[in-house]
Amino acid sequence: MPFEQAQRSALKSAHVIVLGNEKGGSGKFTVAMHVAVALMKAGQRVATIDLDSRQKSFTHYIENRRAWAAHAHIDLELPTHYCIARVDGPQVIDNESAEFGGFAAAVEAAEHSHDFIVIDTPGSDSYLMRLAHSMADTLITPLNDSFVDFDVLGTVDPETFSMTGVSQYAEMVSEARRQRRLVDRATTDWIVLRNRLSTLGSRNKRLVGEGLHELSLRLGFRCADGFVDRLIFREFFPRGLSALDDLNEATLGMRPSMSHVTAAQEVEALISALRLPFDQRGVSRAAARAEWFATAHEPLELHDIVAN
Repeated sequence: MPFEQAQRSALKSAHVIVLGNEKGGSGKFTVAMHVAVALMKAGQRVATIDLDSRQKSFTHYIENRRAWAAHAHIDLELPTHYCIARVDGPQVIDNESAEFGGFAAAVEAAEHSHDFIVIDTPGSDSYLMRLAHSMADTLITPLNDSFVDFDVLGTVDPETFSMTGVSQYAEMVSEARRQRRLVDRATTDWIVLRNRLSTLGSRNKRLVGEGLHELSLRLGFRCADGFVDRLIFREFFPRGLSALDDLNEATLGMRPSMSHVTAAQEVEALISALRLPFDQRGVSRAAARAEWFATAHEPLELHDIVAN
């Protein structure tokens, strides 16, 4: 299938969300898993694609989620998941052709039966990483709130901290968006996520914010707040949990804390900031299920209170 045909096909039905950043450690996977779970809890049909076949964090997370749901006898939403194998043959063109075939097959399998496709990309430049960026309806670039990571987007003057240029990754995204417009005249909504935010105001936080605002005017992205650096986000991984799950002693192995509540609020704020096109039929189904669940369990909860 030609490249342009694959793009048109991928975008025909499912809304494609891509998590991309050439730097590791930005919280890209944590955002990807929470976006996927949030969409499923909103009644959306979600497929996930892991392009980082070396680390496979997304794949391992979903495997952990499935295993923990079975072990604890709890209901945890699961997406339709695909992991695209990396090919390391002697010929680059053959490798890219094989990787493209696996990726195109996954997209084709999900495009008409799902509302969203969430794609996690590797933290390095690669053929599949560039291909995914060119197919994105929504591109999310998590960025640690520091000038150490700011240079994935642009460079700054060491005296004034004003922007002096754009980085290779930013140029790649701009080219991917240009190619997308040529193919189907659609626009990729690019959101740069200020991740691992400090809860305290600081000069660095202000300067990074000013730099991102200046760069956003030049590159055409939106800024949004991501997640505070919380230990609980890392603790979710072994059981495949998220901040939006029904967290109790059965799921967590401990009583939830205020940190869990605050983390859930951060995720909800992020989903709102993304402005995603929810299928309202799915939203209605999710609301009906939630109402039924609450009603069905109310007598049991009252009985427990009386018994205790």
